[in-house]
Amino acid sequence: MMVAMRIGVMVGFSATGARSAGAVDLAAQVELAVRAEQVGAQVCFVSEAYGYDAATPLAWIAARTSTMELGSAVLQIPGRTPAMAAMTAATLDALSGGRFLLGLGISGPQVSDGWHGVAFDRPLARTHAYVAAVRAGLAREQLRVDAPGLHVPATPGEYRPMRLAVRPRRADLPILLAALGDRNLELTGEVADGWLAVWAVPEQLARPLARIEAGRVRSGRSGSFDVVALVPAALGADVQACADRLRPLAALYLGGMGTVTQNFYARQAERLGYADATRVVGEHFRAGRLREAADAVPFEFLDATCLLGDEARVAGRLAAFAEAGVTTLAVAPMAGDTEQRLREVGTVVRLAGEAGL
Repeated sequence: MMVAMRIGVMVGFSATGARSAGAVDLAAQVELAVRAEQVGAQVCFVSEAYGYDAATPLAWIAARTSTMELGSAVLQIPGRTPAMAAMTAATLDALSGGRFLLGLGISGPQVSDGWHGVAFDRPLARTHAYVAAVRAGLAREQLRVDAPGLHVPATPGEYRPMRLAVRPRRADLPILLAALGDRNLELTGEVADGWLAVWAVPEQLARPLARIEAGRVRSGRSGSFDVVALVPAALGADVQACADRLRPLAALYLGGMGTVTQNFYARQAERLGYADATRVVGEHFRAGRLREAADAVPFEFLDATCLLGDEARVAGRLAAFAEAGVTTLAVAPMAGDTEQRLREVGTVVRLAGEAGL
């Protein structure tokens, strides 16, 4: 069933930025986000991995925009205590005039352990407790947490629990979760107000959305739920050339965001039917053969999960995402410069409007 779908922009971490110093021009990313509001983008999501953080650019973008919502996609759970996440969310929501969406994610084992120094242990229980603690913090309740890797107060016999010292603009600001596996999807339905989907195929969204709905039913949650698809995009007449612009990004996720046995994005691609190709991408990437890894990403995978090619092809994929139940589509343009990326965002906004999405 077709749903109303708003169009946003996604900026931040990129494949090139992960592998070469200075390849991500942060000022250009912020400029793209600011100007995207002017061409009709209704929301901006900023990502982080192990480069620039998300919160700082969001504050900068908030100061230069006035209408579009601003979301993290994501603030990494291993990188912040729930108290710090609540403080950051309250701050960004206050500075933006109530436009902030708190996107959270457990990240992956490589970034959690190899960068943040936090063991990737019992991620579901940790996420459940973390979201509850963030909500308690925003509600100005005394913070008490006793969960895997999360103990507040850490020394309960000596120190008392504390509460947020300021009154948030919105104690109930939306919390969205990035999730891939079935159990994590059900947890998202149980505790969150929205889902951040990556490398999503609209024709195969029925199963994850059913898992989310099962979690919502089990927890008794009701009301609106934001299904956010974070979608790489490359527009142009030559669809193969467009796909080539996205191959390094896909290769990084399929081959570099984890280990041989623990890469959630690779498992996602396998579930979508690309197990053999994903294995080859991973082998090349881990051996340092980045060009070969990118070349091994199947065109069909990119065509299914991204916006590729001319306006007719893109319009068709936009309709497919809306038909599948996506309520927000955030475009991550992978063109050469800010002007071209802005044109691509504007084109997607226009095509969605012309289709009545």
